[in-house]
Amino acid sequence: MFDPKKRRQHMREPILETEPASIRRIRKSQNNKLTAILQVRNERGRYLEEVLHNLSDFVDEIVIVDDASTDGTPDICRSYPKVVRLEVLEQPLFAQEWRLRNVLWQAAVSTSPDWLLSVDADELYGTKAKQAMRELINQEHADWVAFRFYDMWGGRTHYREDELWKLHQRHTASLVRYIPEYPYFYPQQNHHVPRLPLSCMVLPGMNTELKVQHLGWAGSLEDRVRKYLRYKRIDPDGQWGSLEHYESILDPEPRLVPWKEEQ
Repeated sequence: MFDPKKRRQHMREPILETEPASIRRIRKSQNNKLTAILQVRNERGRYLEEVLHNLSDFVDEIVIVDDASTDGTPDICRSYPKVVRLEVLEQPLFAQEWRLRNVLWQAAVSTSPDWLLSVDADELYGTKAKQAMRELINQEHADWVAFRFYDMWGGRTHYREDELWKLHQRHTASLVRYIPEYPYFYPQQNHHVPRLPLSCMVLPGMNTELKVQHLGWAGSLEDRVRKYLRYKRIDPDGQWGSLEHYESILDPEPRLVPWKEEQ
């Protein structure tokens, strides 16, 4: 659980006297606008509506780039009032993920955000995380915030935990302060691109124990097989990820742990 009184224990403090005045001025402790950013493609019938409903509980605005969906996904996005910008691509960029991330980033910063929350269309922020969000953004010390992400497996009652599946054992940064004129960039990778620009991570940040459910593996075995085949098609030689990890998607008896938001 996030405890604001212990915040400094989990942060790398900025050395303010060495930072440009423009960066110091952008840090503020109140009235920060939180903008969620998503890239989506053919999400109808999956988790998108639940994710947008979840985000609408605690963010101020949502910016979405639709990667040439063919199933009416943009119509779902338009139905949520907090979606302030929706950019629909005519040609997909899914196989060039770094370009897609860049398009989304540029669309988001055009809305003058204070903070950006990078969310995938299959992620749900827990109750405690949503309750802590205003405290996390209305502070002047950390410029990014990391959470614990859990790979839910075959449903929502268990998450996977083994040698190759331990995302929740480390922190994943998904929330970042936007600093105009700061040099943001993504690595030129076609797959498994970081959700935030790499240059964010040299700024002072904060790790929390707040939880996020990743539902990408929570569906049926058929869903997981389709995802496995997509990974192998995009990255057949393991250039962007681990072939061993890809193959483990098909494990018939993975180690599963009961999910509890409060632990």
